[in-house]
Amino acid sequence: MTQTPYQAVTRDIRISVEPFYLREKSDPERGYHFWAYTVAIENLGMETVHLRSRYWRIIDATGHVEEVRGAGVVGEQPVIAPGERFDYTSGCPLRTSSGMMIGSYHLEVVGGEAFDAVVPTFSLDVPDDVRKVN
Repeated sequence: MTQTPYQAVTRDIRISVEPFYLREKSDPERGYHFWAYTVAIENLGMETVHLRSRYWRIIDATGHVEEVRGAGVVGEQPVIAPGERFDYTSGCPLRTSSGMMIGSYHLEVVGGEAFDAVVPTFSLDVPDDVRKVN
């Protein structure tokens, strides 16, 4: 993953997100826009962590909010040792041509406590979309 402006660090866990619009899976005429996003979860610390669950808050341009909770990510609950990283790609549909996502991953330190690692807020915008300033 290239350097992205969407990064957050919680307790030595760095989460980076790179979203991209999938024009071929979108149908703007019917109010359907689809993005994929690649997430890198890097363990910069000294303790092994186990990703147990995820939480997403998805907001479209009209202010409609959807919350998603579930076990793991993309069907996995990875264990990430010090110096390792776990990457995955997933997707998100919206009814509008822009929106944003924010979330967290619930992690457990192997043999220790649990904590939530922040996923940075990231923007979902159709490339070349015309914007109007009010």
